[in-house]
Amino acid sequence: MGSFSRFPDLILMDGGRGQVNVALRVLEKLGIPVAVCGMVKDDYHRTRGLYYNNEEVPIDTHSEAFKLVTRIQDEAHRFAIEYHRSLRSKGQVHSILDDIEGIGPARRKALMRTFKSLEAVRDASLEELANAPSMNMKSAQQVYDFFHGGKQEKSVEVTVE
Repeated sequence: MGSFSRFPDLILMDGGRGQVNVALRVLEKLGIPVAVCGMVKDDYHRTRGLYYNNEEVPIDTHSEAFKLVTRIQDEAHRFAIEYHRSLRSKGQVHSILDDIEGIGPARRKALMRTFKSLEAVRDASLEELANAPSMNMKSAQQVYDFFHGGKQEKSVEVTVE
């Protein structure tokens, strides 16, 4: 048996009727008999109750159950927000230079510090690329070929600083 050989008794999910019904249909198609309960918020984005068996069940706002559901819902939101932030930050760090073989974060940063823009990197000669900090002839050729469709310049003299 796998790591999911035992299913939970209840799935609490952030959402109302629509989300709960979709989850129930998926579980039914998979043949997984698990109860699903939605945590519903009011118009002020505060916990209002639970959605279970096609009914919204209000929760006494002074009860321990209400406190528990609110904390679970807040944690679900915190987790979702952090996850989306991590996706967004990963996407913002990606550069077209990352798609070039042999160009990692250090060379990408060095190229951008030296040339200031992708257009300037694209327009640089093979010699200029090879003379940039942390670059060598092979990596310069990779960058040049990437932007110029594999066209090669004639012999280039590289000066080392």
